[in-house]
Amino acid sequence: MNAKCPVSNNSKLLRLLKPQPAYYLHNGHLCTEPDPRPPPPPAQDDESKITQAVQLIIETPHQEWSSSQPLRSILFSSPSPSPSFLSKITCSIASYRQALNFFKHLQQNFPFENTQFLSYPFQALVEQAGREVEAGSRLSELYQASKEWEIPPTVNTATLFIQYFGRLNMVDKSVIVFNELDPSLKSTHVRNVLIEVLLRDGRVEYALNVLDEMLQPLSEVPPDDITGDIIFYGLVKGDRKGTSLSVEEIIKLVLKFGKCSVFPKTNWLTQLISRLCGSGKLNQAWDVLRELLRLRAPLETPPFNVLLTGLGKNGDAKRMSTVLAVMRESDIQPDVVTFGILINQLCKLGKVDDAMEVLKNMGEGSGSDGVSVEADIIIFNTVINGLCKQGRQEEGLHLMERMRSMKGLEPHTVTYNCLIAGFCKVGEIERGKALFDQMNEEGVSPNVITLNTLVDGMCRHGRINSAVEFFIDMQGKGLKGNAVTYTTLIIAFCNVDNIIEAVDLFDQMLRSGCPPDAVVYYNLISALCKAGRMDDASNVLSKLKEAGFHPDIVCYNALLSGFCNKNKVGKAYEIIKEMEEAGMNPNSVSYNTLIAYFCKTGDFALACRVMKHMTKEGLVPTIPTYGALIHAYCLNGKIKEALKLFNDMSSISKISPNTITYNILIESLCKNNNVKDALSLMDDMKAKGVKPNTTTYNAMFKGLKENNLLEDAFRLMDCMIEHACNPDYITVEILTEWLSAVGESGKLKSFVQGYKGSEEVRKLLCFCCLLIFVQATMAADLHLQL
Repeated sequence: MNAKCPVSNNSKLLRLLKPQPAYYLHNGHLCTEPDPRPPPPPAQDDESKITQAVQLIIETPHQEWSSSQPLRSILFSSPSPSPSFLSKITCSIASYRQALNFFKHLQQNFPFENTQFLSYPFQALVEQAGREVEAGSRLSELYQASKEWEIPPTVNTATLFIQYFGRLNMVDKSVIVFNELDPSLKSTHVRNVLIEVLLRDGRVEYALNVLDEMLQPLSEVPPDDITGDIIFYGLVKGDRKGTSLSVEEIIKLVLKFGKCSVFPKTNWLTQLISRLCGSGKLNQAWDVLRELLRLRAPLETPPFNVLLTGLGKNGDAKRMSTVLAVMRESDIQPDVVTFGILINQLCKLGKVDDAMEVLKNMGEGSGSDGVSVEADIIIFNTVINGLCKQGRQEEGLHLMERMRSMKGLEPHTVTYNCLIAGFCKVGEIERGKALFDQMNEEGVSPNVITLNTLVDGMCRHGRINSAVEFFIDMQGKGLKGNAVTYTTLIIAFCNVDNIIEAVDLFDQMLRSGCPPDAVVYYNLISALCKAGRMDDASNVLSKLKEAGFHPDIVCYNALLSGFCNKNKVGKAYEIIKEMEEAGMNPNSVSYNTLIAYFCKTGDFALACRVMKHMTKEGLVPTIPTYGALIHAYCLNGKIKEALKLFNDMSSISKISPNTITYNILIESLCKNNNVKDALSLMDDMKAKGVKPNTTTYNAMFKGLKENNLLEDAFRLMDCMIEHACNPDYITVEILTEWLSAVGESGKLKSFVQGYKGSEEVRKLLCFCCLLIFVQATMAADLHLQL
């Protein structure tokens, strides 16, 4: 059955079937002439003649070429030599000057008037000129001469001129050559060469103008795959000067090319999708891929993997599923990277069971055509790590054994590190060490991450000495620690106030060539300040600066607090000055430290002045600010001033006092027999939703006892039970002594029995009963004695 192929006037096929025109020079433009016949290549037996001709040209002075009969017989014998024969001779002449003389010799002695025959040797001459040291001037002379001599260049000759001028940074000349070409000669190939030259020179706008003519719907010179490669390389990669198109403009170009059935290669498209995802433009990335699919682009997996990675980082699991579905519908096979991205994201989202389901299905025809994709060790490690992070270490162990037995994959260091980290996280240090021993037995080398995982696990669960011993043991076996190892140990010792060990490890760290980071310095300075070792703290501060770090505000505040606690106010002022010189303004903690110090020394005027300055700097006084002043006023018996500041705290600064602030005032009021005001403050606490604690009640019970206000005490005892505020030994001691003395032991028992569910209170009950029994016995003995 014969089928006709319909061909329109604008179809690519029709243009392909048309005979290609030859060219001649007309009014300074390269034009076509009908019925061209490209010159045949030189025959095999012409090779010896070419060699003879070149030898004669080299050996004979060019003034004698016309009289050289052997040379004339080769060049002008009948039948006439082919253009490619003459071109081959021109190419074989090593010297450009001789090649130019040879071409002029042909011009003067060629028996035909049609100069088209000389186009091919002229092309060879252009190639010779392009290799010259003075190529720029040679090519400019030749191009001008071609118009004077009316030598019609071939398409390749025009292309060579454009390319050579471009490489020589004579792009204006390239543009002139292109502009002077007859429109019929400005083929896709010629335009591709010019666009490449323009892009390399950063002339993006000009290049896009040339391209725009090619992208028109009815263009006679549509873009081809080479055009696409040139544009996508120059614009998507974006490493050439002048490449300033926005991503949106590049996307428009990609889609315009797509309408011409020209699509970016996988690597360029992947780079474009990566740029979009990297800048958070996930919607645009997905739109580009969908549109290319609609245009039937032959897309591959990598750009989809990049999009899936971006969606995964954004936590968009739903869209990831959509992308996978579209891939399958479009016969784009997910690969092991695709599944790795999906499983990794599911694990990060805590959907480990879903990740395990994907892993299970991978070997069961997971591809759209039923092709299996085998999971690799990375995917297994991802799932094992996800299980361990959820506290499912046993399942992780089981998966490792299944991987080993069913897939033939041997666990490596990362596998064991995930499992060890999982067991250490839940405090099963021995299980972690057992896995460490197992990996050594199996010949799997632990690395510094293994070491750091175990050291960190031991430190986090109070086994700091064991961590040090393990570290020393590993060092002896050649597994050296790094900055993370030392940092973990130093911080652990700082947290338990073991400054001696922390400093010793810090010195070891410096000697071992592991430069401490800023975190180590900050923690060590803070611990030394807390321990009151300000000289050592200052020494570490100097080392911090020598290492190229700058103290942060937390570090400065630790030093400020340390010097204030040591009553070294001069040093504290130096710290403030250094902060300001470093361009770092004191914060609320800095001011609170100074206010607390001046309150402690009884200098209320200066403390208030610091607080005013704090407000002037735009910092709002905090609860600790007011708390320090209120506490200091109370300690010095200035209750009125304390209460005024307390009222200002709510009315002026709009800061709600907390339980601690109330406790300071209530305790002070009770000590000064102002129990009624203390009770009023407790009512105020209730009105403002501030919950009293055991300390609050204990202060009140002491004040009520001193004033023998039983009914108020009973009311507060009921409130304690109602609000589930557990009494402590101080509460029981106060109430036992008081209520037993006034014959209200039964009320005390009822009070304690109100906390039946509390183990701690049951112990208090026993203590209370014992106290009552002892007191009753002592009273009976006294009565008998009387």
